[in-house]
Amino acid sequence: MTNCKFFIFTPFVCCSINPFLVITTLTPHLLRFRSSGSSPAFLSRRKGLSFPIMSDLQAPLRPKRKKIWVDYFVHFRWIIVIFVVLPISFTLYFLTYLGDVRSESKSFKQRQEEHNENVKKVIKRLKERNPSRDGLVCTARKPWIAVGMRNVDYKRARHFEVDLSAFRNILDIDKERMIARCEPLVNMGQISRVSVPMNLALAVVAELDDLTVGGLINGYGIEGSSHIYGLFSDTVVAYEIILADGRLVRATKDNEYSDLFYAIPWSQGTLGLLVAAEIKLIPIKEYMKLTYKPVVGNLKDLAQGYLDSFAPRDGDQDNPEKVPDFVETMIYNPTEAVCMTGRYASKEEAKKKGNVINSVGWWYKPWFYQHAQTALKKGEFVEYIPTREYYHRHTRCLYWEGKLILPFADQWWFRFLFGWLMPPKVSLLKATQGEAIRNYYHEMHVIQDMLVPLYKVGDALEWVHHEMEVYPIWLCPHRLYKLPVKTMIYPEPGFELHRRQGDTHYAQMYTDVGVYYAPGPVLRGEQFDGAEAVRRMENWLIENHGFQPQYAVSELTEKNFWRMFDAGLYEHCRKKYGAVGTFMSVYYKCKKGKKTEKEVQEAEQAQLETPYAEAD
Repeated sequence: MTNCKFFIFTPFVCCSINPFLVITTLTPHLLRFRSSGSSPAFLSRRKGLSFPIMSDLQAPLRPKRKKIWVDYFVHFRWIIVIFVVLPISFTLYFLTYLGDVRSESKSFKQRQEEHNENVKKVIKRLKERNPSRDGLVCTARKPWIAVGMRNVDYKRARHFEVDLSAFRNILDIDKERMIARCEPLVNMGQISRVSVPMNLALAVVAELDDLTVGGLINGYGIEGSSHIYGLFSDTVVAYEIILADGRLVRATKDNEYSDLFYAIPWSQGTLGLLVAAEIKLIPIKEYMKLTYKPVVGNLKDLAQGYLDSFAPRDGDQDNPEKVPDFVETMIYNPTEAVCMTGRYASKEEAKKKGNVINSVGWWYKPWFYQHAQTALKKGEFVEYIPTREYYHRHTRCLYWEGKLILPFADQWWFRFLFGWLMPPKVSLLKATQGEAIRNYYHEMHVIQDMLVPLYKVGDALEWVHHEMEVYPIWLCPHRLYKLPVKTMIYPEPGFELHRRQGDTHYAQMYTDVGVYYAPGPVLRGEQFDGAEAVRRMENWLIENHGFQPQYAVSELTEKNFWRMFDAGLYEHCRKKYGAVGTFMSVYYKCKKGKKTEKEVQEAEQAQLETPYAEAD
């Protein structure tokens, strides 16, 4: 989901993955969306396909589930969304836009002066904290504002708030160094609106407008260019961090704070307060030449078609003639997928006679995932999309989650009359639900990203089909670099010796398998244990050297958390820079459920004595 996939905000943590709240609506519309039958055998008969269907992909039969009052509330929640959430969302989007315009009207010098003053306020506030009296430090941002499915329950415990809401300016666009210096609350829509007219862009631009720089750094961020540049955090060249003792430091990969530089990604803001970042810019062109290629077969065939769309079989992964600028694949059912590859194109090329230009950003246009699906009927085709509109192609429909939020919002009449109101703000969707509704979504809906080695994508797809039956599925590749130190996420040891498709000597190719939708059993009214399904997914990831972005709901125990992630560098920096006793640890920040002050203090003491870095 960044995107954003899906990505969560905890101090400035949001992820890409991926990352949005979904209103699960069990209606005939949804059943039609999933087609009149979801089994592979049915799809083969419907399309007249002759390839074999593996028996081990058949999902288990489940008993019917008895409806409860929450089902009926969710069924009619679209009324609240249309008459309350959408109008307020549009107003907030407009006010945010005006704030961005006001910021852009100031000179970089003026923005820097304001930044310096705001940093002084944060340092002063940190120094006011009494460790023996006050709780652990966290931002003053309200829990329901987080972009993601995970509950921000850590703020229910006693805590010491620091207001970082003023850090939302682009501080500099340095065309010589090809660097954008941004504050953590700058979002993807804001930075692309400024940079794209200059024919510049961040190397990795997460798809959803609301995803922020701080969230994509501290959490998780990915985009279709990540097979070249890595995750969002891999494109950062410097962090400006306020440490627990109030010191402002600048961390790079080759200065005295290099350990901190490598420890910040995935730390969820638990090492210090991020106040600015310097991020790599790349030159771009006005359009994206996008090729849509349908693939049919079983799930292993679809996975191989996805690999072949961007990873040359001869291993020439760094050859721009063979590797596209952008890649993503959407798997619509167990037998059909569409692979999309994009290359930057000039305005002159796009406007040549015979070329098709598709401005997908207009409110009345078909949702992008549905537009891409037309390749299954009409075959491979090519079109040119304005670059910024391509970057944010999934924003309006929140990938395909908009279909659950408003089952009829993809219809032509709704798009034409009300499409300009889309999408609803995730924060407002969360604000208008109680705990019972929230727990219902955790059980009856899946928003997860599975980061797996590229060669295991076929296995991951088969696992998702058997355990969850969620479609569509989003596939997006990313490099996982071999770094001089072992970070929280890291490639498989010895990967470079195997020379697998997509790998290089310096990075292993991974894939984000984005699983966002109501599972098949839920749509059919059958029993489904969402928490147990997530636990099985997490165990599968641990066994296959995969990772779970923590914007999503996690069922990991503390021991399994540190089996999935490496704690060595993170715990070293926690102790070295005084984060222990000041900021909550990353596990307890991500842990599902309410965190009591006593629980957190005991966990912090246990980490000081015997860190889980030693546990396998």
